[in-house]
Amino acid sequence: MRYDGRMFEQIDIYCERTDFTVFAEPVNALTNLAFFIAAALLYVLARREQALDWKSGLLIALIVVIGTGSTLFHTLATVWAMLTDSLPIMAFQISFMVLYIRFALGWNCWRSAAMLAAFFVAMFAAMSAPRGTLNGSVEYIPALVFVTILGVLHLKYAARERFGLLVASGIFALSLTLRSIDEAICSAYPMGTHFLWHCLNGCVLYACVRAFILNVKKNDAN
Repeated sequence: MRYDGRMFEQIDIYCERTDFTVFAEPVNALTNLAFFIAAALLYVLARREQALDWKSGLLIALIVVIGTGSTLFHTLATVWAMLTDSLPIMAFQISFMVLYIRFALGWNCWRSAAMLAAFFVAMFAAMSAPRGTLNGSVEYIPALVFVTILGVLHLKYAARERFGLLVASGIFALSLTLRSIDEAICSAYPMGTHFLWHCLNGCVLYACVRAFILNVKKNDAN
C-alpha cells in the first residue's frame, strides 16, 4: 500500500472514534497501558531470572514501542501514526520468531531461516488479501498460525511452563476475533471491541516473552 503524499491524512477505522479530536478514542488510547504493564512485568521477570540481556531487552523494548505507537494512532489518527502502530508489531513478530527459534529451541541458522522464510511468505500472502478483509485483521493470521506452531514445539521441548505459548495462541485467537468484529457491531455497541484487542494482546505479548525468558538459557550459547 502506498502512503506517499498522504502521511498526515486522518483516518477513522474504529467504532469509538466519531470525530478527529485527539481524545475521540479515550478507551482505545488508555487500554494501551496493557503493553506498558506487560513490559514492566517482563523487565522484573528478566532481572529475577538473570536473563536481562540484549535478546530479552529487545523484545521488552519493542513492546514499549508497540504501546507508544498504538497510543499515537488512537489519539492522532493519521496515516503516519498508523505506521508507528503497525510497523513495531511486525518488528516484534519477526524478532520474537527469530530469537525463540534460535535461542529457546536451539535450532541452527538454516532451520531458523527456513521457518522465517515460511512466515514471510504467509505474511505477504495475507497482506495481498483485499483491503478491509476481516476488518484488516487478516494480516495477523500468519502470526496466529506460527505462534500456534511454536506453541506445539514449546509444549514438546520447553523445560518450564510448557503450555505458555499455547495459552498465548488461544488468547490471541480471541483477541483477533474481537478486532475483526469491531466495525460490524458499531450500531449495537458504539464503543466497539478494539480496546479488548489491546488488553488481550498485552497478555499475549507477556505470555510469549515470558515463555522465551524462562526457557532461553536452556539452549543459549550466547
